[in-house]
Amino acid sequence: MNEEPLATAPSRNIWMRGLLMILMALAYQLASTLLACVAIIQFVLALLSDAPNSRLMAFGRSLGRYQGQIANFVSFAAEDPPFPFTDWPLGD
Repeated sequence: MNEEPLATAPSRNIWMRGLLMILMALAYQLASTLLACVAIIQFVLALLSDAPNSRLMAFGRSLGRYQGQIANFVSFAAEDPPFPFTDWPLGD
């Protein structure tokens, strides 16, 4: 019998990814807290001026996209780690 080793996937360091996943999970928690603070500030500003702050809206949108990128990375739906390893997502 001719037994050939099975072809393996390209070598990647799963332990490094695990460490990055833990760090990204911590970043997700920090981003969640920051998003809650932005929401409270935005609410107060909307009460005082009858309109939401456009800069805070854009920042909140980009922060939400960042959390989505983290969720994709941690769940193995994406291979590329998010910020600070790539650019910050735009809020436009």
